[in-house]
Amino acid sequence: INAEYGEKSAVKVINGGIPETTAVLEQRFDHIVYTGNSQVARIVMAAAAKNLTPVTLELGGKSPAIVDESVDVHVAARRIAWGAMMNCGQTCIRPDYILCASSFVAPFVAALESAMREFFGDDHVDGDQRLGRVVNQRHFDRLSKLLDESKGKIEFGGKRDRDRLYFSPTVVSGVDSDDSLMKGEIFGPILPIVAVDNVDEQIDFVNKGDKPLALYVFSKNNKLIERVLNNTSAGGVVVNDTLMHAACDSLPFGGIGESGLGNYHGKHSFDEFSHQKAVLIKSTRFEGLNDMRYPPLTDKKLEKLKKLAVHHKQN
Repeated sequence: INAEYGEKSAVKVINGGIPETTAVLEQRFDHIVYTGNSQVARIVMAAAAKNLTPVTLELGGKSPAIVDESVDVHVAARRIAWGAMMNCGQTCIRPDYILCASSFVAPFVAALESAMREFFGDDHVDGDQRLGRVVNQRHFDRLSKLLDESKGKIEFGGKRDRDRLYFSPTVVSGVDSDDSLMKGEIFGPILPIVAVDNVDEQIDFVNKGDKPLALYVFSKNNKLIERVLNNTSAGGVVVNDTLMHAACDSLPFGGIGESGLGNYHGKHSFDEFSHQKAVLIKSTRFEGLNDMRYPPLTDKKLEKLKKLAVHHKQN
């Protein structure tokens, strides 16, 4: 596309792997943008530092969804199911796990299953054209290993076909912080549920991990929502929905800490990639007024400066 429609002097596309990327990073740029995982981000940032090049890093992490019992369970389930399974769960801001009270797990699982069946059909393996595929066999095997090693209970899903890279939407309950599904970003169609009974403990659970790229809160309780907003740190927050902040170009999009550095979208992109150059243009007239700033510095000049400062403060 770039070769046919792009401006070659402005855009250059280089295909390749580690050797090509390493060679590109050795060049001097005004700004480097990287999207991916935090391990590679450290390599990019270290290479950029050699030339004092600023970077924008859009990473990821485990984005939680806190679901309060006051919410409409069916609406919350539909919106979370959509966000968690878009592109077969392979988006950087997908809700990566659910935090809810233990008494709310059963009704929420039932609502999630209903939503999943509505979106993707009853027989996921045969009627799988409504769901995407895992990107390659390496990631398919990684997801299978995470699920197989989990000590949680598969509530529904878990069907797999390695040859077709098909992995059905899967919900797992009974997961704790030490579970295989909580060790890192899942980046696939597996949604674990962690039972934590009150919002303060849910906030503590989130804060014990790395700062996520996104955080989702589902509640009708405004005080609870404010408590979560005021006591957590994330790249972005959405209340009562998922993913949609990324579609709003008036909002900055980016991470914090382990989930990224810098932000963009809309005018924020223009600001991120622009240097704010200070320019002051002055007249050469009234040079006599500048006499008080030139050496030799005298008591008379100091008095004039004091009077000028007082006048400026009063106005």
